[in-house]
Amino acid sequence: MPYITDTKLNKGDLNIYQWGTEKCQARHHYGPAVRDHYLIHYIMEGSGKFEVEGRSYTLKKGQGFLICPGVITYYQASFDTPWHYSWVGFQGKMATKYLSLAGLDQKNPIFLYNKDSYIRDCLDKMNSISQFKPYSELKVTGLLYLFLYKLIENNSSNNVIEPQNRKELYVQKAVEFIEKNYSRKITISYLAKYIGINRKYLYALFKEFLNTSPKQFLLQYRMDKACELMEHTSLSIGDISRSVGYEDPLLFSKMFKNIKGMSPSNYRNKLNS
Repeated sequence: MPYITDTKLNKGDLNIYQWGTEKCQARHHYGPAVRDHYLIHYIMEGSGKFEVEGRSYTLKKGQGFLICPGVITYYQASFDTPWHYSWVGFQGKMATKYLSLAGLDQKNPIFLYNKDSYIRDCLDKMNSISQFKPYSELKVTGLLYLFLYKLIENNSSNNVIEPQNRKELYVQKAVEFIEKNYSRKITISYLAKYIGINRKYLYALFKEFLNTSPKQFLLQYRMDKACELMEHTSLSIGDISRSVGYEDPLLFSKMFKNIKGMSPSNYRNKLNS
């Protein structure tokens, strides 16, 4: 039985649309039809076929298929061993990216996961949660993140990243870390350790791809964020300093002037003049 959520609330990075499970009768089918969200089916038992854009796939236990928004699809349980599948539908700002990391898109909609019961357990837990319980959607969304994490991990273990792509991935991960943690006390040594490379190599990669050092990138990012916060007149310079990772307002003012050419107070006055 499917559970369907209120799509008007789906404005975040990843939002549950529906989830459910079904033991299908022989030749039970759905479609041809389109969806307005992503929908993943995972086959618990049995077999069936999935058709999309003129391609037909015969699938069995341990495999799954992705339905993309706006794409016509058709799927049908087999006659001899009709499938039992579970599904989860979702959307959100990060949905496409997460699926891409899992190696899934409109042209590559099939995956295999049969190494353990992790995927199945996630879906079973989803289907044990009633939509009528308080905050059930929050719990199911947490399970969805774990589900997609495992698909991404599974895809990463099956693909060898080319050296150039690996370099870009290191830089991307470093930038993402800075964007999420600029307000904390982070060091470049810690950043390099988090990425899994040494500090000198991280420096070389930033120079190659961004034409700046990791330290300078972090400093510039913090000061740009400080400029955004200057628009909030209720925040003091000290408040802004702490919000971008500086406990010492004097040090913050010095760094701000080095980057922006004026003190934080002068910048704010100019902004409000």
